[in-house]
Amino acid sequence: MLHSLFNVFLISLFFYNNCIAHHYTFTVKEVPYTKLCSTKKILTVNGHFPGPVLKAYKGDTIYVTVRNRANENITMHWHGVEQPRNPWSAGPEYITQCPIRPGSDFTYKVIFSIEDTTVWWHAHSSWTRATVHGLIFIYPWLAEPLPFLEADHEVPLILGEWWKKDVREVVEEFIRTGGAPNVSDALTINGHPGFLYPCSKSDTFHLAVQEGKTYRIRMVNAAMNLILFFAIANHTLTVVGADGHYTKPLNATYITISPGETLDVLLQADQNPENTYYMAARAYQTGNITFNNSTTVGVLRYISSSKAKTSLFSGSYPNLPFYNDTSAAFGFFTKIKSLFSGQVPVQISRRIITTISINLLRCPQNSCAGPNGSRLAASMNNISFVTPSHVDILKAYYLHIKGVYGTRFPDFPPLIFNFTAENQPLFLQTPRLATEVKVVEFGEVVELVIQGTSLVGGGLDHPMHLHGFSFFVVGVGLGNYKISDEDPSSMYNLDDPPYKNTMTVPRNGWIAIRFAAVNPGVWFMHCHFDRHQTWGMNVVFIVKNGIWPNQQILPPPDDLPPCH
Repeated sequence: MLHSLFNVFLISLFFYNNCIAHHYTFTVKEVPYTKLCSTKKILTVNGHFPGPVLKAYKGDTIYVTVRNRANENITMHWHGVEQPRNPWSAGPEYITQCPIRPGSDFTYKVIFSIEDTTVWWHAHSSWTRATVHGLIFIYPWLAEPLPFLEADHEVPLILGEWWKKDVREVVEEFIRTGGAPNVSDALTINGHPGFLYPCSKSDTFHLAVQEGKTYRIRMVNAAMNLILFFAIANHTLTVVGADGHYTKPLNATYITISPGETLDVLLQADQNPENTYYMAARAYQTGNITFNNSTTVGVLRYISSSKAKTSLFSGSYPNLPFYNDTSAAFGFFTKIKSLFSGQVPVQISRRIITTISINLLRCPQNSCAGPNGSRLAASMNNISFVTPSHVDILKAYYLHIKGVYGTRFPDFPPLIFNFTAENQPLFLQTPRLATEVKVVEFGEVVELVIQGTSLVGGGLDHPMHLHGFSFFVVGVGLGNYKISDEDPSSMYNLDDPPYKNTMTVPRNGWIAIRFAAVNPGVWFMHCHFDRHQTWGMNVVFIVKNGIWPNQQILPPPDDLPPCH
């Protein structure tokens, strides 16, 4: 009898929670922060950097009211949340909404659906996400077991970058001059640079663990322009989730994580509790560009340690791969596999192949700060995306406003050449400036091949992120993708490829991803290096409505920010 009553209680609790609308308030405001021996004002949510952790159960809907009390425009993106039929809350400025202007409010409806593990939120206007970001913890519903060892504790861990200069000035300068942006002055762990940087001994992240306990690290790379290696000295990390989805357990002595990616990692506190262990992160960087090659360090100590008060400088450092070790970086990426097999769509209805490139635009009298007096740009299929400035693409699509965008993004590179050759003809470096989208029919199964090129500087890695979908990464390779009429699936993993929303295209290499276009709306795809996004390495997918009501875009919210 008691057992039956308890079951009724659990069922009642489930439906009670399922009927509650969870509301949060994000007040965006400037707050002074002191780091690296200097103080500046930064944008924050509720005064905190990093911002608050949101928590939700799988399938929840939450409402987040963003109150802009800063002096610049803001939007929010719920990275890794598919938002079924709800592009109105996707967030990218002038793609799915006009910005929330200073003094204004907007309530985002965040609809969770298939997400299982850790995703995150961040600002999505200019470079405001540098300090406006936070994690989202997703939990299974009652009685649904986790497919891995349940942890004793959870640890949020955000890797980021810090500029001593106002980030707005960094952006304004490189847009004005046409050159590359100034690199950051420090890397951070949960907002802390660590004791290797000036004036930062007390600004170091500390993690206290208890011997024998298991810790679930929910982490994201929130850095603006850097792929990072991360490790904890003498401790093995077990990856059990990536980009909001379960993975097969992967034991690793280090991890590689690109901007935008989230990982769920288990840490066993199984080492000598009398020792101090450092965690560290530093850049993985290919290509001939300037980058922040410093290291951020945090401290792991055991609670039972009698040496808890010893010097910061007496611990063990982890071994991280060399900064340009592509084998190490992609050796980690390609070992991540989906927990489930047999989920990949085998038959596709549309294949799109796009190049991604760094480009150059001519300046009058060679007056810009890019190579040979030119302006740096970026492109997909030789189109450098021009973001609208007066009305967003979603509103233009929904209300049939003409003249905002075109629909001529090609299915195939407009020029075929040796994409990864060491020397390229100069005329290939100049892209077309346009606002072109790719229109996809509802229900189409899309294979998207993204090919890196060596244009300008010999090529770089590119972490590519798609809003509104997760996708199966069925193939990754170096060199040129073999473009032919033959079925390429022999070189694919169609059994258990990772199910992701962000995947890195290797320098002078390619990736192939597959997704079913069953989420109607306007969805942004872009490089998650913000400098490349600013330069135009973006495209917009418009997925048309299906025939049934539950296959159509939801109506717009009443308080949608107006366009001017």
